[in-house]
Amino acid sequence: MGPITNTIILIVLACLLGLLYLTQVTKTNSYGYEINSLQQQQTQLQNQNSQLQVTSASLQAVSRAQTSQVAKTLVPVVPGGTVPN
Repeated sequence: MGPITNTIILIVLACLLGLLYLTQVTKTNSYGYEINSLQQQQTQLQNQNSQLQVTSASLQAVSRAQTSQVAKTLVPVVPGGTVPN
């Protein structure tokens, strides 16, 4: 093989290595976008979970207050009259 053939082979190999590098970088970038999307979804679900926990706690607080011993001992108040205009 002559020097021109060697040069052409080296150029072709360099181009193939460049293409291989570009495909790997592109694949890595696409995984990066997927990871970013999943992280955003995780953040949204965590926020939703926090809101549901707060709602659950407030609903449980109302039912606990109604069934507590203190609430059972309270006396209902009847209005004594009306205020004249």
